[in-house]
Amino acid sequence: MEPDDLKTAWHALEARMTRSDAVQLALLRETRLARAQHHLRPLKIVHWLQALLGLGLILLGVACWTRNTDAMGLLIAGIAVHAFGVLNILGATAMLVLAGRVDYAAPVLRIQRQLAALLRAHAWNAGLCGAPWWIMWLPVVVAFAGLGDARATAGTPVWITWSLVIGGVGLAATWLHAWRHRARQRAKPDASVDCADGADGIRRSQRLLDEIAAFEAS
Repeated sequence: MEPDDLKTAWHALEARMTRSDAVQLALLRETRLARAQHHLRPLKIVHWLQALLGLGLILLGVACWTRNTDAMGLLIAGIAVHAFGVLNILGATAMLVLAGRVDYAAPVLRIQRQLAALLRAHAWNAGLCGAPWWIMWLPVVVAFAGLGDARATAGTPVWITWSLVIGGVGLAATWLHAWRHRARQRAKPDASVDCADGADGIRRSQRLLDEIAAFEAS
């Protein structure tokens, strides 16, 4: 084979390999991004339910404190439930907006950044709207009682005091565990281990994006 023929054949082989890599990348990107979108769907459903819960809490809180302005305990419980409902709606809205802004047609690096922002927002939402249920169940129960003829007594019942103490300990332990988990994640960012915090779908999506990035870099 003449040198020119060999050079032409080599360029043709190189072009064919380039096209093959491009096709493989396109297929990998399509399948992995479809799976990433699928992993985020349960997350969206959960936060739509959280928004509905927040609306219910607002209605309960308003109904309690507006009819018990003369009973301090019921008034405080109603306002607390009202405020917690607003917080839940804000947290759910932030999550849904961030999840909806994930642009799967964008470059992989941009999608990775969007998922990282979604994961951070999830941590804040879980800390502010999830963990406080250690304590917030108590104002909710009191608010339901405030819808009837119940009135605050002169003293605080013992069971409420102990419930607040136990709930406070549980809340502190939950926040401490979350802080330690985030610290381990920062220390070992490559250690992608699922945990029962509701963000597994985001992490699985991140790993799928990592596969695409690794293929592009190879």
